[in-house]
Amino acid sequence: MTFRQFAYRNVIRNKRKYAAYFVSSSFSVMIFFLCALFIYHPDLSKDLIFSTATQTMMVAEGSIFVFCSLFVLVSVSSFLQSRKKEFGILLMHGMTRRQLHLMVFLENMMIGSAAIFTGTGLGLLLGKLFLMIGSGFLGIHSLSFHLPWQAPVLTICSFVLLFGLISLCTFALTGPEDPMPLFQGESKHEEEPKISVVLVLLSAVFLIAGYVMAATVRAALVDVIMFPVVIITVIGTYLFYTQLSIYIVKLLKRTRRFYWHRINLIALSGLSSRWRENGRMFFIITIISAVSFTSVGVFASIQTLTRELKLNYPAAVGYVAKGTEDAAETEQHLDSIRRELAGRGLIFDTLSIPIKYAEVESQTGPDRTRLLPLISYSLYKQALMKAGFSSSERPLEGHDGLVMIGSQRDRSLTSERVKATYTLRQGSIIREIGYTEELPIANHLLPALDGVDGGDFSGIVVSDELYTAIRPVQTDRYTGFYVADLLQTVGIAADLSVKGKRAYTADYPYAIAVSGTLFEIHKTLYSTMLFASLLVGTVFFIAAGSFLYFRLYMDLDYDRLQYSTLAKMGVTDQELDRMVTVQLSLLFFVPIGLAILHSLFAFIALQRLFYLSIVTETGAVLAGYFAAQVLYFFFIRSRYLRNLKKNLI
Repeated sequence: MTFRQFAYRNVIRNKRKYAAYFVSSSFSVMIFFLCALFIYHPDLSKDLIFSTATQTMMVAEGSIFVFCSLFVLVSVSSFLQSRKKEFGILLMHGMTRRQLHLMVFLENMMIGSAAIFTGTGLGLLLGKLFLMIGSGFLGIHSLSFHLPWQAPVLTICSFVLLFGLISLCTFALTGPEDPMPLFQGESKHEEEPKISVVLVLLSAVFLIAGYVMAATVRAALVDVIMFPVVIITVIGTYLFYTQLSIYIVKLLKRTRRFYWHRINLIALSGLSSRWRENGRMFFIITIISAVSFTSVGVFASIQTLTRELKLNYPAAVGYVAKGTEDAAETEQHLDSIRRELAGRGLIFDTLSIPIKYAEVESQTGPDRTRLLPLISYSLYKQALMKAGFSSSERPLEGHDGLVMIGSQRDRSLTSERVKATYTLRQGSIIREIGYTEELPIANHLLPALDGVDGGDFSGIVVSDELYTAIRPVQTDRYTGFYVADLLQTVGIAADLSVKGKRAYTADYPYAIAVSGTLFEIHKTLYSTMLFASLLVGTVFFIAAGSFLYFRLYMDLDYDRLQYSTLAKMGVTDQELDRMVTVQLSLLFFVPIGLAILHSLFAFIALQRLFYLSIVTETGAVLAGYFAAQVLYFFFIRSRYLRNLKKNLI
């Protein structure tokens, strides 16, 4: 038997332990390959709209690779830990450290090569189906199967590099030079793990603080506070598994009425030590599951997001000629837009609104505005009517003014924004008394009024009398083109805009927003993000299941000996099944339950950024993941019980 055959047979003999790791690695390679097919598909990579989708898939590709690196490293480290007794025997029989390292390297590369071959092969088989599903998410015609050379080359090279580097890293994980300590590698220590009261309290404080901050954060501070909350919650989760959970188990043991009831004594007796051994694994599962739930839940709200987008684009094409633009050039641009709309056979209405800029001498509140954009109330109502919007706002009088929101999401910021009173240089006063119910002019077409805390408030609606009396320092002219269906204007005015817009702040004499193009880009982006998050989330979910499967089967021989002893003492099959079910339930549902709890508070914080509710979509995602976990639990439970009872006397 050659050395390579020896390494190969080691893999085959341990196929039960390596099964979940191999399946998870192969699935990750397959998803990576399918994403590459999507990215390099010629119908997408060269298209203006879908280039955004390919960029999103590239992010998903990178996320999968980074996660796979961590997953493979943790898995290989665990495999080596479980085989230390075997390594000790080999070293005692004359194997050198160099040969041991070479054997481990060959074994890892065999599994990795098989995973790369299997994953790439499955990707080729499922490529057409994947492209059909992807085109369905994007709402386009079914993509033909195309195999760009970049997809297999990128996949194979990336994962050969990954498995090769991880295999080299295993040299530092194979244990000490002296073989004797390796014989203790698989021994079980059932003594109670030590805990720190301070760390127990810190765990509770961090988790509660993270939840309270997420539940009470103001909409304007969600972006600012997100990172601290994530860090606090991650630390609290780690301490929960290594300290607080063990403390809770100890409290349960002290409750004799509960601990001594039926099988609880046996089921919970070794729970503290097992929890200590699996704490890091539970921590990893909880974090990756929470990330997966949250990302999929947010992007599953795509219908809500698209409804918001339609409200944010009142005109099919909006054009603002700045006061400095040449009138002839303005008319040339507008004629070009009219010809394109007419060339597509679209019936459209137009509306022209002068936008006055008044110079501000002073204002109340924390912000400072130099030039204040103003439109009249009557023109504001005309803009809403042209866009098909309705509002219940009463006519403005005197010095009152309504702040124009830049998007529907700005509504979440209105309660925190300080309403200002402006004193104009010409002597007039304007008081903000509220906010417009709808958008009269699309975002990007006006300068931000103040932009504080992420708001895009873009001007003031004033009474007709006050508007007429104001002497502007500059006057822009907004022209809106209104059609029945925004999507029919995709690609209009491509020579005047970049991906559907030319922002007011850009160094151009005009600003333009093509709502159909912008809507299609955003819709494609949201759809692709949902598609990508589902793929990455599925990889995470399967990897989490792989961790649980591996942990169970690493302890199978020890558990079989323990339950064999209990069977001799008179424990029935029904009681054995209940004990196993209790222990497996804790292994499966505590991490997933804590991940769902993390996700719920993340959704509470994120909901403040949305004008419309995302409760239904996020609830469906969490329920779906939980149902999948229940099915996986019963599958693993049946297999584990069957293996546990083999040769059980």
